[in-house]
Amino acid sequence: MATGRLFVVATPIGNLEDISARALRVLSSVHVIAAEDTRHSKKLLDHFNIHTPLTSYHDHNESHKADHLLEVLRGGHDVALITDAGTPCVADPGYRVVRAAREAAIQVESVPGPSALIAALSVSGLPTDRFAFYGFFPRKRKDAEAVIAQAKAVPGTHVFYESPNRICAALKVISELAADAQICVARELTKLHEEVFGGAPATVLKHFEQAPARGECVIILHLSEALAAELSDEQIREAVEVVIETQSLSRRDAIREVAARLSIPRNRVYDAAGDA
Repeated sequence: MATGRLFVVATPIGNLEDISARALRVLSSVHVIAAEDTRHSKKLLDHFNIHTPLTSYHDHNESHKADHLLEVLRGGHDVALITDAGTPCVADPGYRVVRAAREAAIQVESVPGPSALIAALSVSGLPTDRFAFYGFFPRKRKDAEAVIAQAKAVPGTHVFYESPNRICAALKVISELAADAQICVARELTKLHEEVFGGAPATVLKHFEQAPARGECVIILHLSEALAAELSDEQIREAVEVVIETQSLSRRDAIREVAARLSIPRNRVYDAAGDA
């Protein structure tokens, strides 16, 4: 018996008109839809008169639920994976069942569509030729300092998600640690009260202190090479550790990589991180 297919389906982040004709066809035809919040997704399906059964798939149950979905797929049934909004597996549950399906030689198909990350980048007015996505901005000050140091080590555009009740706290940290950066905050994307506001970190912080944000936010931070050149030895050392961890390089090769990225002498990077 042939196995089913796993469809990774993007759903609207606000405006229901953004769902694709292909997404509607797939959601209507699969055996079951695995949804982050079945109550939330039922409203979407009801709006489009789709009656496919729903099953929950979220952070707290995805380890054992992935096994169940794999059995459904092995039984020859198609499954669609969706989240509350946007593209599954991007700061949302999903990668475990996708990985399990691929390891089991089960076909995985993307049904692309809305993404808050890409939507925010497209309207930010900041350079998008190179960007890094970090998920949600760290809550703890120590972790926030570390992630800003990592961002400073790689000139370019850096993107974070943040909730409306924590946006000012995040902007305050950014304004203290990267005051000369360019920043843009996009919120309520595709919805009636969509807002995109940019400027210096302190300016953006003041704006949201005076007009509290509603709805989920995307923070886009752009750091120039000039800012990277001002890194302290500790920040350079942190950058080397990040490269070692994420790229599985030797310390020697990581030092070369960081020096090339930052356009600073290799011996300076070695002095800061070579003996760690």
